[in-house]
Amino acid sequence: MADRNEPLHQIKLRRDTALRALVERVPYSRWLGVRFDRRGDELTAILPYAEKLIGNPHLPALHGGATAAFLEIAAMIELSWTAMWEDLEEGRIAPDASVPDSLPRLPKTIDFTVDYLRSGLPRDAYARARVVRSGRRYSSVHVEAWQDNRDRPFAQASAHFLMPGG
Repeated sequence: MADRNEPLHQIKLRRDTALRALVERVPYSRWLGVRFDRRGDELTAILPYAEKLIGNPHLPALHGGATAAFLEIAAMIELSWTAMWEDLEEGRIAPDASVPDSLPRLPKTIDFTVDYLRSGLPRDAYARARVVRSGRRYSSVHVEAWQDNRDRPFAQASAHFLMPGG
């Protein structure tokens, strides 16, 4: 069980290390440059703008594949983070990217449906995912991506995952 007197900086370090370990498990997250802003148990995925992400240079617009990958990463990490949060907080697990056996297995995508609502502009993008259903074997997640205004998403997705051990 986690020490209730654990200093705040150690709690933050433990959470940040666990999140970094999760993100590093997704191979294409590094290539895309995806990172996460964590506030307590709430995550916001960030896709920093890079010229390599442009699919149509005439508009210019973000590539649909980069957008879909960003949404999938956000959904997968949110689902994993939600599933491991209680074990992490109670000190039952301590994920560390340098210790492979300490990492929980990621869920496997069953299906993934993207709605492209408007062109992604050549600037940073953000996404938040919400776990709709979480079971031992199967989970579903909804995720939205926006740029300048969270009320105007440029893409959204629904995903279904097979949970590790399911």
